[in-house]
Amino acid sequence: MGQGKQALIYGLEDRPAPGPASLAALQHILASIVGIVTPTLVIGGALGLGEHVPYLIAMSLFVSGVATFIQSNRVGPVGSGLLSVQGTSFAFLGAILAAGFTVKERGGTPEDILAMIFGLCLVGCVVEIVLSQFLDKLGRVVNPTVTGVVITVIGLSLVKVGFTDFAGGAQAGENLGRPLNLALGTLVVAVILVTTFLGKPMLRIAAIMIGLIAGTIVAALFGMVDPSPLAQAQWLAFPVPFKFGFDFDFGLFIPIAFLYLVTAIETSGDLTANSVISGQPVRGPLYLSRIKGGVLGDGVNSGLAAIFNTFPNTTFSQNNGVIQMTGVASRHVGRYIAGFLVILGFFPIIGAVFLLIPKPVLGGATLLLFGSIAVAGIRIIASEPIDMRRVYIMAMSFGLGLGVTLVPEATQYLPVLVKQVVATPITLAGLSAILLSLLIPESPTSKGEIAEEAQEAPVGGAE
Repeated sequence: MGQGKQALIYGLEDRPAPGPASLAALQHILASIVGIVTPTLVIGGALGLGEHVPYLIAMSLFVSGVATFIQSNRVGPVGSGLLSVQGTSFAFLGAILAAGFTVKERGGTPEDILAMIFGLCLVGCVVEIVLSQFLDKLGRVVNPTVTGVVITVIGLSLVKVGFTDFAGGAQAGENLGRPLNLALGTLVVAVILVTTFLGKPMLRIAAIMIGLIAGTIVAALFGMVDPSPLAQAQWLAFPVPFKFGFDFDFGLFIPIAFLYLVTAIETSGDLTANSVISGQPVRGPLYLSRIKGGVLGDGVNSGLAAIFNTFPNTTFSQNNGVIQMTGVASRHVGRYIAGFLVILGFFPIIGAVFLLIPKPVLGGATLLLFGSIAVAGIRIIASEPIDMRRVYIMAMSFGLGLGVTLVPEATQYLPVLVKQVVATPITLAGLSAILLSLLIPESPTSKGEIAEEAQEAPVGGAE
């Protein structure tokens, strides 16, 4: 911990002057803004939400600002009190898309789709709020095997969405897979990789944004950028609670409720890493209070997101890298980040700018993002020795999760309520991992190995 404190220019409770604080805040925003808006772009494009997308993006920025303020400043028991940026979670994409497609198949309008999604997410946030108070008692269920399996399946199940955009998008028709589409997606991947590995910290932080800008410029040269969203977009809009109404379906709720458990685990890992980088304790009452407050903040902020028409929020792990690079861990910088994001949220025209990005360009970036989610899950799995027990838990969970993805017809004769649950690969894989973790006894050898590792490295979780 001492080394972490020495490397910091501004510690957790330091108050930087407005100039350095604003500069640090802008670097955090640069690192996170693509992550904040991309889930909305993917959901809006896949579900045909059209004219609502700029407003939804604006609300994602607005809520991220409010959520970052709560998380960094700790409002009562809510929030970690660490410099932690909140943004739209990628983990919910698969379940949200599944719910949206179900409503669409029933003949629902875009407004009906959004009413259902936000209703499910609002009720679901209660799961994380309750779990936040029992995190230290869920060791048998919340473990690297379950977490790693779920996060890996999340990434793998989203690859189809990213690769479809890479090839031209779901609405491309006979243009799907055109060489120009594939070339644009490949160009974006190449730019992101080059800027990431050039060794320049600022380039690495902005790599995805640079890739999207470069791809959009090249696409414009081929006439693939449609400027009409800018002409139609509002310049100014205000948050309207429940703008699209409220709806609920228990069968569609189960997968989303399960993902709030996953998000709680991810957030615990992110905040632990943040504590290490910020030179703060990673054990003891203060640490536990921060983790519980942070996960509670995640749940409360996801509730605010649903009320103000955007998708569930979570802590962003990439901002831990920004703290490490800048040496600024002051939670007071969170107020500057929050202020900038809230201001951006009042201007839907900014969301319309993101709609200019052609599908193959967006697909190049999301393919890497979704693949990296799967890799993060594999890293979590590898954080403990893989004994025979874990092999069978993972084999069954991956088999079921990927099986229902590849052969969706396998669930067609199940009752509707059961089908809505098990047809979602993330839920099926996660439930399988949890049940097998409870049913298959640990061998004395594996218990000893895990206990020994826990003493050496008591910090765990997804980054």
